[in-house]
Amino acid sequence: MSEETPESRVWGLGSIRLIAFALVAILIVASPFWAPLIFRRMAFFRVRRIEILGARYVAPSDILSRLHVDTTASVWDPKSPLERRVSSQPEIATVTIERKLPGTLVVRVTERAPVALVPANGGFRVYDERGVALPIDPTRVSVDAPVIVQPDPRTMPKVLRLLGAMRVGMPELYARLSAVRRGGAADELVLQLKTIPVRTMQDVTLERLAEIEPVEADLNRKQLHPLELDLRYRDQVIARLQ
Repeated sequence: MSEETPESRVWGLGSIRLIAFALVAILIVASPFWAPLIFRRMAFFRVRRIEILGARYVAPSDILSRLHVDTTASVWDPKSPLERRVSSQPEIATVTIERKLPGTLVVRVTERAPVALVPANGGFRVYDERGVALPIDPTRVSVDAPVIVQPDPRTMPKVLRLLGAMRVGMPELYARLSAVRRGGAADELVLQLKTIPVRTMQDVTLERLAEIEPVEADLNRKQLHPLELDLRYRDQVIARLQ
């Protein structure tokens, strides 16, 4: 019959502690998987409030109807199906849903930005930089975007991409832009700023458009009032004076 030694007792207690620590560690690591399954059944985590952030053009009621969440739902329910339902709205570019415990879902949306108003059927349609008409009614909500006068289907995609780049890269200049129309030649544009028209080419870059500001500043210092600025000629900004 073997005799139990102090060393064997210590080893046995140490093994039990290691096993206990390992089990606790496994439970902690696996908690994102098992915890929601338990919490979903608790009335404490039922959805009682929904916060919608980032919606300007999309009606909150539209987002709520697409969520299709009522008070029987739990904040621990899977979020991916809810995000997919909201993102089916054609005006929404991205959507993320966060939990605010105990009973709130926070819906953050990024809308597709309108970049131009285009005449259509006696009114206007709103377009984004991809050339997609957005489901925005400008008679119901204010859309601060320039008008593309007499749009040409062949060139409008390029114009819309330019306006989208201006909105992001040159927001101050974009805010001054009230209308865009065709120039004398097929590849020319006239950008109607609030104070002056700018004649340029359809493939104009933002770097080229940035040359407008110092020219305007110089003309203001000299108290000169140009009729228009012309960017069509390489490395030149021509100011036609009154």
